[in-house]
Amino acid sequence: MASKEDDVTKQSREAKQTAKKLQRDAEVAEKAADKLLGAASGRVTDFMDFVREQGVIGLAVGLAIGAAAGATVKQIVEGFINPIITLIVGSQEGLMAAKWHVEIGGREADFAWGAVLSSLITLLATALVIYWVVRVAKLDRLDKKKG
Repeated sequence: MASKEDDVTKQSREAKQTAKKLQRDAEVAEKAADKLLGAASGRVTDFMDFVREQGVIGLAVGLAIGAAAGATVKQIVEGFINPIITLIVGSQEGLMAAKWHVEIGGREADFAWGAVLSSLITLLATALVIYWVVRVAKLDRLDKKKG
């Protein structure tokens, strides 16, 4: 009978030791989880501060408006500016096809100056339309920081 009591006492001691070890492990895991959650929470807070301070939302809104305005500017250039250019220089296709053919020492080269000129005209016309839209809609005043 003493042997049975010794076995029960031994098992009871082992169970208590195992319970204490599990409790310590649970406390360590809880501390690690708190630390991890604190770090993640800090990162989220840092990210939100960055978004607020750097104006990322304004940038995203500006990008969306810019994409929509790009289509409008393209239509203005194609529907209004390009016909004026066609009236001044003749056919836009003719201007695009304008080349200088040079032959030196049996070698030939074609310089597509018309395509370059047409591209520069389109660039300047687009920049002018964007400038007008920004000035007429007074969008340049929206970007000023309030003091």
